[in-house]
Amino acid sequence: MRCERYWEVVLAKHLTEIDTEKIIGVIDGWSGKLGWEALCDAVEPVIGTRPTRQTLNTHVRIKEAFAHKKERLRSGEVGAKQPPSLAIAGQRIKRLEEESARLKYENERLLEQFVTWQYNAYRHGLSADKLNEPLPEIDRDSSEKK
Repeated sequence: MRCERYWEVVLAKHLTEIDTEKIIGVIDGWSGKLGWEALCDAVEPVIGTRPTRQTLNTHVRIKEAFAHKKERLRSGEVGAKQPPSLAIAGQRIKRLEEESARLKYENERLLEQFVTWQYNAYRHGLSADKLNEPLPEIDRDSSEKK
């Protein structure tokens, strides 16, 4: 193992929500062969450090976006090439289409999760009124500021 690779593994950065969004954006705009190592290399300039494959794989949204994009690339759903005069607009449209497809996929997963929670709440005797109670207000003057 090269020395710099060793430190990358030892000093693996925990990804913030902003990093996750940026990485998913890279996945949405991906064209060509997609692999974990290629993705790690591609996101390094975007987030400022090279994450490991394992780090990316532990984030569910990244993992699902990766699998979804890989499947779309494999099935040939990703569009044909645009004429050079429309390259920038075409890339933006492609990225937005990919983002839309990923968000639809994420939304389906969230709806499935909601139905599961709804069923389990019903099964355990929680009423809709109980589930719809507002969240408690946060006491901003609490002892946390001491």
